[in-house]
Amino acid sequence: MTLSFDGTVLVPVADPDDGEETAATLAPYLIPSSTVLVVNVIEKAGGAPDKASVEQREEYAREIFERTRGPLEGHAGSVETAILFGTDVVETILEAAVERRVDAVVFEPRGGNRFVELLTGDVARRLVKKASVPVVALPRTDD
Repeated sequence: MTLSFDGTVLVPVADPDDGEETAATLAPYLIPSSTVLVVNVIEKAGGAPDKASVEQREEYAREIFERTRGPLEGHAGSVETAILFGTDVVETILEAAVERRVDAVVFEPRGGNRFVELLTGDVARRLVKKASVPVVALPRTDD
């Protein structure tokens, strides 16, 4: 069975490399009626000082979106982007998925050493456990 995304998928990306790699992995599963909503969450510190200014982080998000669009060109019917703000990355992603009535949240699990997987794996696990929309983990292509 071949998987394809006919509706709207929300794709959270953390950095330019993640965005480009995820988009390249996602592209073969898209069809002309697919809509891809690429999001980057700017995590707010919840009262503590933020790590960087909002302007710096928004500029970084625009760089992420630019790199993510390339591999999606010619595959999706449309590509939209959104910068999200929240104190909890997973909750912010899932709230956006519900608000925007997406058909699924799609991501590519990050590779790395056990320590990185321990830290980032929690995000993937929480995405799956707390979701009220389908969550699809794309197959890793670099392992």
